[in-house]
Amino acid sequence: MSIIVFPAIDLKGGQVVRLAEGDMDRATIYGDDPAAQAVLFAESGAQHLHVVDLDGSFAGKAVNGEAVESIVRAFPGHVQLGGGIRNRESVEHWFNLGVSRLVIGTAALKDPEFVKGAAKDFPGGIVVAVDARDGMVATDGWAEKSDMEVIDLARRFEDAGVAALLFTDVGRDGLLKGCNVTATVDLARASGIPVIASGGVAGIADIRVLALHAQDGIEGVITGRALYDGRLDLKAALAIAAAE
Repeated sequence: MSIIVFPAIDLKGGQVVRLAEGDMDRATIYGDDPAAQAVLFAESGAQHLHVVDLDGSFAGKAVNGEAVESIVRAFPGHVQLGGGIRNRESVEHWFNLGVSRLVIGTAALKDPEFVKGAAKDFPGGIVVAVDARDGMVATDGWAEKSDMEVIDLARRFEDAGVAALLFTDVGRDGLLKGCNVTATVDLARASGIPVIASGGVAGIADIRVLALHAQDGIEGVITGRALYDGRLDLKAALAIAAAE
């Protein structure tokens, strides 16, 4: 079985950035042309992209919409988008513009019926973000920690028809500490929903071990800083992900 490698393009002020532990004040800028970055990933063989409107995560609405649209136009594959998607209008807007899947986090905790309705009406199109800080669900751009455990949020959507769960260990995100494989696999097994791993990918070893758990429900892995810093070669990662 193979898994999907999602190169990440995180947007802040129209620029391509990576944060450390979700902290907007700890952003490293990697470029000012998001569409060009999308093309570079496509040229390396990527068929999927993970795009986040970081400003939108805090604002609760699209802020980097122009940049997202440029990415969708430039990238020939599938674009998965998260950040500030909290109502039906924004869901319909992005699907109409050609986004393949939408990642919903804060609203999954605060307005689950909206998410369930979107998952029903757009089969295969909704991913629920399960962002963990010390085992509890983080919301509002990871700025707030709720009193709900990760598995409880996942189980809320067991029969809702969501395409996948996107699990991020916030404490590892952007720090190249290595992916929290154990927690990711545990979530996939406990929820019965495919899980996308995110946060902390440091190199090819993370891709290899996650690919070995495809049969446990790991659908894919998101990687950002390791690619931008040259610690992970995208072509090699894609080859490993497809070969296991």
